Amino acid sequence: MRTALVLTALLGAASGFVPPQSIRAVTITQQAQVVQSAILQNASPSSLRSSSESNTETNDSSSSSSTKHPSDWQSQILSALSVIIDPDLESDIVSLGLVQNLQIDDSSIVSLDLELTTPAFRVKDLFVQQCQDIIDGLDFTRGTEITLTAQPTITPTGAPLGMSQIGSVIAVSSCKGGVGKSTTAVNLAFALQGMGAKVGIFDADVYGPSLPTMVTPEDDKVQFVGRQIAPLKRGDVSLMSFGYVNEGSAVMRGPMVTQLLDQFLSLTNWGAIDYLIIDMPPGTGDIQLTLSQRLHIDAAVIVTTPQELSFVDVERGVEMFDTVNVPCVAVVENMAYFEQEKEQVKIDEMLLKEKFLEALLDKEGVVVGGDATAAAEVMANDLVKIVQQNVQANQPTNGEKEEIRIFGPGHKQRLSEQWGIEHTYSIPLLGKIAQNGDSGTPFILDNPNAPQSEIYRQLAKSLVSEVAKVKFGKGKGGGRPTVTHNSETNTIQVVEEGDGDDQEGESTISSAELRRDCRCAACVEEMTGKQILDPQSVPESIRPLSMSPTGNYALSVDWSDGHKSLYPYRQIRSMLDVKKDSIQEGVEKTKEKAVL
Repeated sequence: MRTALVLTALLGAASGFVPPQSIRAVTITQQAQVVQSAILQNASPSSLRSSSESNTETNDSSSSSSTKHPSDWQSQILSALSVIIDPDLESDIVSLGLVQNLQIDDSSIVSLDLELTTPAFRVKDLFVQQCQDIIDGLDFTRGTEITLTAQPTITPTGAPLGMSQIGSVIAVSSCKGGVGKSTTAVNLAFALQGMGAKVGIFDADVYGPSLPTMVTPEDDKVQFVGRQIAPLKRGDVSLMSFGYVNEGSAVMRGPMVTQLLDQFLSLTNWGAIDYLIIDMPPGTGDIQLTLSQRLHIDAAVIVTTPQELSFVDVERGVEMFDTVNVPCVAVVENMAYFEQEKEQVKIDEMLLKEKFLEALLDKEGVVVGGDATAAAEVMANDLVKIVQQNVQANQPTNGEKEEIRIFGPGHKQRLSEQWGIEHTYSIPLLGKIAQNGDSGTPFILDNPNAPQSEIYRQLAKSLVSEVAKVKFGKGKGGGRPTVTHNSETNTIQVVEEGDGDDQEGESTISSAELRRDCRCAACVEEMTGKQILDPQSVPESIRPLSMSPTGNYALSVDWSDGHKSLYPYRQIRSMLDVKKDSIQEGVEKTKEKAVL
């Protein structure tokens, strides 16, 4: 089902709007035929006042001039709109087919549908403004009418009955309980809803359902639609949990839990929603794997805490989802720090002066008294003033806060460098978040302007962007490249997705170079970034025994020296760019020498 939001921008005075037959956006090679057919079907242009006459003769209703559209009006508009780039898919909106139903009426008003990947598209307002500015800048147009739509839902084969109209399924997971997974899932869902998406939350933890406590529905009575259960509602967010239909937690074995969850998902009439957030049960066992396979999950968000043990859990979570080909697109480091207001520094001037005097006079060979004492007092006073000025300059402003890392510094940089997970977020340890979780009202609803709510919104924006890349991205640099090993030359070959048979899109790097660039904890010090691995210890003959993608962002390599490395694709692309720049620099120097 397509969600539409109509935004109209009309320039000048236009009347008698009669929409012509719909003309869909087509490829450049087909446009001439479409335009010719449209001209034959449309009535002759209406007599309208020109833009300049409208501005200078607004009171003369009888003044008019005939407006004739150029025969290639559609090509001109599409060509002009092709400068607008989708930031997620890294291609222009015309090539992506996002411009639909392009029409122009007798009043020279242009109308079109802008088909977005999701109603929660993060720059949709900017897209609309750019389209309006470009079309209104053409000399044969007098206004623009843009309808925002979303791409229709494509139901995966074998999806449960109740999930046939769900756009994307997002798993929020942790490998152990008590890390704030459910809090993150709930606030993420309401952040997505605030961006314009239709959202549902499914609490998959039947052993300890959290959703009934964290979100109080508007009506807690379970309703039936035919043979299906209607989800409960809180605002525009759909809710379902074992705790809503059965008080307490379930006491049953694993296989029965899997069947129960499968029935719940099949019998729940979710309707048409854009994102279904699955609050996964903690762990990486059979229940989690079965859910991941059965639900056709599009992406996963891992929730953890800053401790070293939790980082190990993140690795387990990424590996589990990689097993079922689900990309981990973000990591939330919960309870990362405690915020408190900085205290004003106070100085005991008399005590400080005494300490300075003691230090100045307590020297071997210095006689206390007389001129020496007077000079020391002057110097001590000067030192006290210097300290006062320094302290005053560094005093915290009112309301300035400091972060106290109770559980350690965390592992955001390590996650980015080793696993290629670019979207990592730190949520502070805040009592208000816990209070809202217990009260039945999500924190983001009760505190929409809080800095922590903005973190949840940033997480939602990143999720929307990454899911669009996973589902729709086909452009170079946006997806996962193909990485293979050429055994004859002992080189690593990298082909970007979308390059096809174009050999210019293929890049190579030696196996030894890739091994030397390993940035795991055994090869590079985590805190200082200092390289532990001696590059000269890696022989040129080293080769990969096996290579496999990990998630959507990294490559796992087992080396012939027994070492195992994990390379984010971002790191591999950076190495190739450096190599290309070096080759180009060498070519330019060769040309300069030839000229000389």
